[in-house]
Amino acid sequence: MLKELQLSLSVGLLLACGFLYQVTLRSSCLFSCLPSSKSQQGPDALLSQGHSIVFLETSERREPPPLVSCAVESAAKTYPEQPVIFFMKGLNDSTQVPPNSSNPGFSLLSAIDNVFLFPLDLNRLFEDTPLFSWYTRINSNAERYWLHVSSDASRLAIIWKYGGIYMDTDVISIRPIPDENFLAAQSSKVSSNGVFGFSPHHPFLWACMENFVEHYNSGIWGNQGPRLITRMLKLWCKLRDFKEVSDLKCQNMSFLHPHRFYPISYSQWKSYYEVWDPEPSFNNSYALHLWNHMNQGKRTVVKGSNTLAENLFRKYCPTTYRYLVQGPQRSVTREPTLGY
Repeated sequence: MLKELQLSLSVGLLLACGFLYQVTLRSSCLFSCLPSSKSQQGPDALLSQGHSIVFLETSERREPPPLVSCAVESAAKTYPEQPVIFFMKGLNDSTQVPPNSSNPGFSLLSAIDNVFLFPLDLNRLFEDTPLFSWYTRINSNAERYWLHVSSDASRLAIIWKYGGIYMDTDVISIRPIPDENFLAAQSSKVSSNGVFGFSPHHPFLWACMENFVEHYNSGIWGNQGPRLITRMLKLWCKLRDFKEVSDLKCQNMSFLHPHRFYPISYSQWKSYYEVWDPEPSFNNSYALHLWNHMNQGKRTVVKGSNTLAENLFRKYCPTTYRYLVQGPQRSVTREPTLGY
């Protein structure tokens, strides 16, 4: 009996040591490198699967702030079997954390199993699209809204080439979007371009890129973005008012009700940073747009504030909340690699 007990204890000790060894190996990469299996996969291979979730950063910023991190993490959590790809213009090496990094946001996202961070090469992206001739002759330094315009163009090209879902970096995912070809209504008969999804080579996106070039006007904010999508939608579809919380169908596209992504309108954006009692359920929503363009850094998620935004972070991007808002309760190097 004593020998059997000793044998059981020995086996248990060996298993425990093996588990701790694996955790130690994985924790060494949490805030320093990507898992080896991820580093071997390029963006073309991932995107060609046709069901990626895509985010873009067209500025040179390489350290995602909490809201951006939350958007990407929540998508990874909502779509655990799909690659979540974050293209960053300021990124040169997609397999390593930027040198002298003082903000853990980049490292946090790198550690999530289905999140991939890659450089954004606009010249290569626009090849074989109507946007290429426009891009090669434009003087970006003279453009007033270049960050927005280049982002508007990039999202059209990526989703046309590869398919998938595009999301702005201030969109928090809360449940999967069931539609493949869809646009998101911001209000009745007005489309946003902050969230949309299509199968590869969808003719609607090709037509949008053509219209982008033909009617380019950089002096009007949104002319190449939501205004473009709205005017093209009106050409393709005979829009009517929404009835209750039901979506509209047009040809092979869905025009999703404003409650799917915009239950809180842009004019009420401050509501996200207020305390609600009771809080809305968002049962009719797939994701929530927090209107960062309206915010411009005026309000942030604050630990212990009990605002709607804080509670959304806590529920849908808990790791971002723990490390970028709440602050680590223990050394982050002891955490295993994140996965959803």
